[in-house]
Amino acid sequence: MVSREHKKAAALHDNLQLLRSITNSHSLNKASIIVDASKYIEELKQKVERLNQDISTVQNSNPLSHQYSPMQVTVERVVKGFSINVFSEKSCQGLLVSILEVFEELGLNVIEARVSCTHTFQLQAIGEIEEEGEEGIDAQTVKEAVVQAIKSWSQNGEQD
Repeated sequence: MVSREHKKAAALHDNLQLLRSITNSHSLNKASIIVDASKYIEELKQKVERLNQDISTVQNSNPLSHQYSPMQVTVERVVKGFSINVFSEKSCQGLLVSILEVFEELGLNVIEARVSCTHTFQLQAIGEIEEEGEEGIDAQTVKEAVVQAIKSWSQNGEQD
């Protein structure tokens, strides 16, 4: 019959070997394996911190990513206006009205549009510049106005 102490020693040895393999330690004595494991844990903590910083950077570069379900807004200049695309992975009741109000404020007439609000929100629109004096509007201005409309809509509690 194997003694209780012998079982504990065998379990400790197995656990140290497991720790050694996980941390890629080449050490053979217990203290060195534990030191290597400690260093490995610190490396993992640093990796987690870097990944969190990367996530934060991405979220800050896309003002919609951390406040809403992934919302994508693209605006491109076309001949007499803009091609505007807005997409969210979830339905956004009331958002279409907010975006159309922004189009009106910018002097954009919707020439063509496709909208889906069932399970996702998707808007594809062509907005034509209403007056020739509005030629100074660029794609970035339109995008910022649409993003602001989305933020305002969200803050007013109109989300599902």
